[in-house]
Amino acid sequence: MKIVFSDFDGTLTNNGKLGAVFFKILELIEKSESELVVVSGRSVSWGHFLLTHFPLKHVIMEGGGVIVSRSIDGVISEEYLVSEQTLDYLEAVTQELIKAVPEVVMSADSFGRKSDRAVEFGMMSEEAINKLEDFLRSKENLHFSRSNVHINFWAGDISKANGVKKFFKSYIPHIKEDDCIFYGDAANDESMFEYFSNTVGVSNIISILDSLEFKPRIVLEGKDNTGAFGVFNHLSELFSQSEDF
Repeated sequence: MKIVFSDFDGTLTNNGKLGAVFFKILELIEKSESELVVVSGRSVSWGHFLLTHFPLKHVIMEGGGVIVSRSIDGVISEEYLVSEQTLDYLEAVTQELIKAVPEVVMSADSFGRKSDRAVEFGMMSEEAINKLEDFLRSKENLHFSRSNVHINFWAGDISKANGVKKFFKSYIPHIKEDDCIFYGDAANDESMFEYFSNTVGVSNIISILDSLEFKPRIVLEGKDNTGAFGVFNHLSELFSQSEDF
């Protein structure tokens, strides 16, 4: 595999935390002369953190709304995949939402978001969540989805798959999609399961599998294959094979 694309929360983490197995994944990918590209609903500020603390060159954040890259000399750049006008519209809608649904709990990393917003739905009542989703549905050109940790909403044509398509075209035109793999576990990974030929769902995806129209090609099973453990186990087997995936 030339590039390993992976969701972050619930896929490269376990119980919401990065553990020792994440570093084993990085080491395994490096030894195999491959590259990890995180594709996450987390904020662009989290993208900066990942690039400055781990040996990564690129990450795709905010559900595909921005590609964050680190050059050889350490300079970090951001490429947003929607217009400035769209970003301004999103901010205006966010302010309107806070007034219309005062029970809404914006994510702690909201200050670091630009192309999407995130809501801590786990800290809200079911009634408040319904009000939030009704509000979002009422807005033109606004979309939302639920990850393991957030309800994310955005304006414009943003998806993880669209972000990756742009990444292929602008950053790695010499690499074919068939030479890559994607790992995920959540509903907001569905566009990636549709786009990629080689997809793996770590075992914690099983709880939502029936709700997905587009499912991963391989679904891992068992407690030993939850989150990052599943990614490590599958990659270990994959890289040990001489034949193609």
